[in-house]
Amino acid sequence: MRSVTYSMGVSLDGYIVGPDGRFDWSEPDEDVFRFWIDDIRKVGVHLLGRRLYETMLYWETADQDPAADDAALEWASLWNPLPKVVFSTTLSTVQGSARLASDGLAEEVERLRAAPGKGDIAIGGATLAAEAAALDLIDEYQAMVHPVLVGGGIPFFPRHERRVDLELVENRSVGAGALYLRYRVARQASSER
Repeated sequence: MRSVTYSMGVSLDGYIVGPDGRFDWSEPDEDVFRFWIDDIRKVGVHLLGRRLYETMLYWETADQDPAADDAALEWASLWNPLPKVVFSTTLSTVQGSARLASDGLAEEVERLRAAPGKGDIAIGGATLAAEAAALDLIDEYQAMVHPVLVGGGIPFFPRHERRVDLELVENRSVGAGALYLRYRVARQASSER
């Protein structure tokens, strides 16, 4: 069965966006960008909230940007055809290989897990990930920890009063000071997906 993963860049103090709304500190260096290019190859479908969807719209036309280097063009060639499901109550249309979610998050994930296909079901965006975590849908948390303290903002981890036990699957240094951490949710054998 396909795994549901939540993967984003995060500050050392646990935020994906700082209190000023900026996340330029997570702009990947060459090695981190190469890591994300290789990582997206493992994804079969990407679930996004509206804000992340709108942020990622740049990639729809990145191949037309004269400043785009080979790595950016490679990312765009992988990202653009990737099926995406956008969760939004304000958007009425989406572009490219994206579609608006027709059901709630749990129903969409259930449908995607049951459908034939390869690759992980990736979740991007803290708000959508918080909903997925509350519904116990996330199988793996993957954090690219950047060497910066931003002091507040949008947290990577949802702030729910529930414990989630994790098993370390992978950790490694990437690029100029970033640390990749990959944890699998520890589930009882009877409740594994």
